[in-house]
Amino acid sequence: MNQPCNTHGAFSWCELLTSDTGAAKQFYGKLFNWTLEPAPISTPEMEYTLVKYAGEPSGGMMKIPAAAEGMAPQWGVYVTVDDVDATAKLAVELGGKICLPPQDIPQVGRFCVLQDPQGAVISIITYVQHCG
Repeated sequence: MNQPCNTHGAFSWCELLTSDTGAAKQFYGKLFNWTLEPAPISTPEMEYTLVKYAGEPSGGMMKIPAAAEGMAPQWGVYVTVDDVDATAKLAVELGGKICLPPQDIPQVGRFCVLQDPQGAVISIITYVQHCG
């Protein structure tokens, strides 16, 4: 069975960057009856909360990083790709821009944040481990 984290072009993760993770957890937990729990990759410098639906992780939330201070809170999506670096290069060739260059997330995978020619932002990712 193809899983979104294994399939090039599939939406595979949703993530909230917010100024107040405590308030966000309270709001979304009650609004959607999500299970929210600390992620194994959390550190004292970066607390990451997993969003689970029906017992399965489907997203996460974290405080807006210092490098993006002043950014408005927002939800973002990740699309799985076979090769983050090659896909980032192709995006630029097609008129897009790289907002955050390809980089590794330890124990998770490699990702990049892109902007399409119209200005919409999307993240791409290749996971370290396959799922399913």
